[in-house]
Amino acid sequence: MPTFVRTDKCDGCKGQDKTACMYICPHDLMRLDKDGSETGHAMKAYNQEPEQCWECYSCVKICPQQAIECRHYADVVPLGASVQPLRGSESIMWTIKFRNGNVKRFKFPIRTTAEGSVEPYGNKPDANLDELTDHSNLFTKGTHSCDMSQFSAN
Repeated sequence: MPTFVRTDKCDGCKGQDKTACMYICPHDLMRLDKDGSETGHAMKAYNQEPEQCWECYSCVKICPQQAIECRHYADVVPLGASVQPLRGSESIMWTIKFRNGNVKRFKFPIRTTAEGSVEPYGNKPDANLDELTDHSNLFTKGTHSCDMSQFSAN
């Protein structure tokens, strides 16, 4: 279910050139309607192509006004309930409001390690390419042939 902006909560990130949701959207879907010509709501963000939304929740989590919402799947949140994340500097607090009035909160850390401290190849040995090219059990070994000369620049 794609994201949508609650215009009563959105403040357009106080008139900056680029809103937080525009900055974070990996698919570049969020826009700011500066003069109201697109949506009828001046200085409000909007999802320009909801059907293209990846539902990654990046914009929902980063919005400082909690103005962006997403209808959630029934296996995560039952029908009629709502979910709102509140992002802090160290964690995200997810609040689920059920239609019967019950409220559940879940707190998760944003990171488990300090930013930039992860060494992806820390204790791994260096790759030996000779072992890979000489190995006869590779899946693609001998399954195709290709004249690589066609790819050279002339």
